[in-house]
Amino acid sequence: MSFLDFLRGEFIDVIHWVDDTRDTIVWRFERHGHAIKYGAKLTVREGQVAVFVHEGQLADVFGPGLYELETNNMPVMTTLQHWDHGFRSPFVSEIYFVNTRRFTDMKWGTRNPITCRDPEFGMVRLRAYGTYTMRVTDPARFMTEIVGTDGEFTTDEIEFQIRNHIVSNFSQIVASSGIPVLDMAANTLELGKLVAERIAPRLAEYGLEIPSFYIENISLPAAVEKALDQRTKMGIVGDLSRYQQFSTAEAMTAAASNPGGDGGMGAGLGMGMGMAMANRMAEQMSPEQGGTPPPPPPPDRVWHIAVNGETRGPFSRAELGQMVSRGEFTRQTHVWTPGQDGWKHANDVPELAQLFTVHPPPPPPAS
Repeated sequence: MSFLDFLRGEFIDVIHWVDDTRDTIVWRFERHGHAIKYGAKLTVREGQVAVFVHEGQLADVFGPGLYELETNNMPVMTTLQHWDHGFRSPFVSEIYFVNTRRFTDMKWGTRNPITCRDPEFGMVRLRAYGTYTMRVTDPARFMTEIVGTDGEFTTDEIEFQIRNHIVSNFSQIVASSGIPVLDMAANTLELGKLVAERIAPRLAEYGLEIPSFYIENISLPAAVEKALDQRTKMGIVGDLSRYQQFSTAEAMTAAASNPGGDGGMGAGLGMGMGMAMANRMAEQMSPEQGGTPPPPPPPDRVWHIAVNGETRGPFSRAELGQMVSRGEFTRQTHVWTPGQDGWKHANDVPELAQLFTVHPPPPPPAS
């Protein structure tokens, strides 16, 4: 080192950090021997904070701005070490730049399924994932609690810890919410707010906050989702017989799309399914082979008769036929049935007039 470089190094010191990454939270300003000169220029840009650490003790914190490091703007450092003048450095300290901007598109997700009680499906296992944004709100606490002496601290080093807090609280909130699985997609915004509020006090102890939290998806195991898809198909098709026809038609389409596969087995399978489907449709269309049953016969009518000004009955048609054979019911007997307009002679009712033709009339008188 030349004497001119030595003088320039002793008299001129510019301290700043230009972040060219997207994941660096803390960066330590590298200076030989951590020697900071009296009157050095400190530039802190927007979205940054400069933290001075002297002999392992957090000293001063500078927000965005341009500073000339002198005793009048470093009250804490002044009490820690006397300021000398000349070529010898007045103090030796470490300077850490803390990025206070929002770190976006941070990922979270459940590593293992969450077991919950669902009012419709019973015991179910859920998986979920999403994103969130994070930023440093208390640089001094963040340095003390998390970073320590790490010269370059990135989001990867804290993301795992935050994810554990998120998943733990998300599991408790979902398991105790009582929201049906099929309705959770409509409640992801409210669930996200609950999770963010639940973990906020814990993250504040680290000097962090989560300004926004998103639940992108809550899903069931693959086997359960497949069963739901089948249930949805059945609901769309309608009854089971049509669903069987629909499934058969799908199988025929798949077999016909590969007629040469397996030595023509696909084509044979498609023909067999087609014949089975035709037979099933014929059975449904034929009334003699399990088709629509015939309507039940109409109920028998009952009759009332009038004898000597009194109403008797009701009598069935068979009972009236027996009364004809005993001579208790004649063609002139007045009869009435529900729905008939007034009393009529039995001979005037076609249904009853037939009773008198079945039994022989009285024999003629002897000559």
